[in-house]
Amino acid sequence: MTRVDYFHDSAAPPANSVVPSVTAVVTDDAGRLLLIHKTDNNLWALPGGGHDIGESIADTVVREVREETGIDVEVGAVVGLYTDPGHVMAYDAGEVRQQFSICFKARPVGGTLRTSEESKEVRWVPPADLDALDIHPSMRLRIAHGLDVERGQPYIG
Repeated sequence: MTRVDYFHDSAAPPANSVVPSVTAVVTDDAGRLLLIHKTDNNLWALPGGGHDIGESIADTVVREVREETGIDVEVGAVVGLYTDPGHVMAYDAGEVRQQFSICFKARPVGGTLRTSEESKEVRWVPPADLDALDIHPSMRLRIAHGLDVERGQPYIG
């Protein structure tokens, strides 16, 4: 399934769904960030995905990170809530989702890097190398918030 992200774009189609989802800012002991190269939009992103019925939101984070990267994580603090109605994602099946993502900090506790159907590349990226990657502006915002060690309260927006 392909996806087109619209970020404050007047040509964006109107949203017809909202799906709660998560992303995870996973950093290792060296301060590197876990990123995936997505198959649906060809952008680099934090691992994450949709919340399923019957699981806690922390379980969603653990499941999605493992599914997309092969890494097992322990979930930490909330980085922020991202619900900007100006950010919609259009899928080839006609669904147009308004962004609704809860971003968490997490730390790796096991596993081995691997790709999945949703990730064609997975890597640990030093923060200094982020500018060289094609990352959506909304994902860059989450990354900046997640790497800001001085940040006290979660972002809500």
